[in-house]
Amino acid sequence: MRRPSGIGCNPSLPVQDNEIVKVTAPHDNPVTYGNPCDKGRFGFQRVRTETDQSDRGTEHMGRVTERRRVIRIRDGAVSTRPDTLVAEEPLEIRLGGKPLAITMRTPGDDFALAAGFLVSEGVLGSAAELQSIVYCAGATADGSNTYNVVDVKLAPGVALPDITLERNVYTTSSCGLCGKASLDAVRTQARFPIADTPPVLVEPELLASLPDRLRAAQRVFDRTGGLHAAALFSPEGELLDIREDVGRHNAVDKLVGRALQDDRLPLSRCILLVSGRASFELAQKAVMAGIPVLAAVSAPSSLAVDLAVESGLTLVGFLRGSSMNVYAGDERIALRSGV
Repeated sequence: MRRPSGIGCNPSLPVQDNEIVKVTAPHDNPVTYGNPCDKGRFGFQRVRTETDQSDRGTEHMGRVTERRRVIRIRDGAVSTRPDTLVAEEPLEIRLGGKPLAITMRTPGDDFALAAGFLVSEGVLGSAAELQSIVYCAGATADGSNTYNVVDVKLAPGVALPDITLERNVYTTSSCGLCGKASLDAVRTQARFPIADTPPVLVEPELLASLPDRLRAAQRVFDRTGGLHAAALFSPEGELLDIREDVGRHNAVDKLVGRALQDDRLPLSRCILLVSGRASFELAQKAVMAGIPVLAAVSAPSSLAVDLAVESGLTLVGFLRGSSMNVYAGDERIALRSGV
């Protein structure tokens, strides 16, 4: 179905089961460059008017990318063209109606992101503890829904934690709390001790193959070059799940949140691979989800290594080509030579 919008973008509105599933406009349109809105400001991939928990985070898959006009300079030649960028918007997470956190993220899998964040905060540990996650009215003057605010309700009988600044800021690398306070917070809240997980032994050659598999599975990165990714692999190298986001911590939350919604926690037989570096925050999220192996293509932070040593997490960094550094938990790596 095609309708004139009054601005010359001629959007197409494909409908399936009486629902608009995509809104597009011609990519050669000089006004929108393929986006169905004035000056190409927004690009929606999926439009839904009602959501519930059964959607499990796929309820709002729009705004993943946007188009912008750029001036391209190549070897002195100047041209104008549209460019695809990854979208970035704030998401406010509320717990029982009270504001808990705000994160900048790529829209999509918002419910999984919220659930995963609450796993890392020690609030949730199983699907049975989660009653619902819903979008709520945004902060606009008319109260319209921006799809940037979610409210999480815990199941009856699950204690609502005390929401205080001191309780919630420790997960941020720039929070200003000392390393010991951060380590203590994870130690006291972890529900799935990694030391109690089933034995996992990973071949270095298998680990070395995972970054290429991760890169091959990144869909949005191919169009934008601007997204981090996180993926779960089995000890045999099977890709179990992958999520992308402008924030690597959000990508991990989306993975863990989906696992919680599917009642698959703890992830005690999984390898977590992240693009970029391994910060304390990512190590924390792995520990809280019961993941025994965390691998990163770049460097870990000192506090991430401290947490890995203390919790029993296997931490691998600089995973590039056939080389890697094992910073903690080498008992899970099948080493063939003395160290």
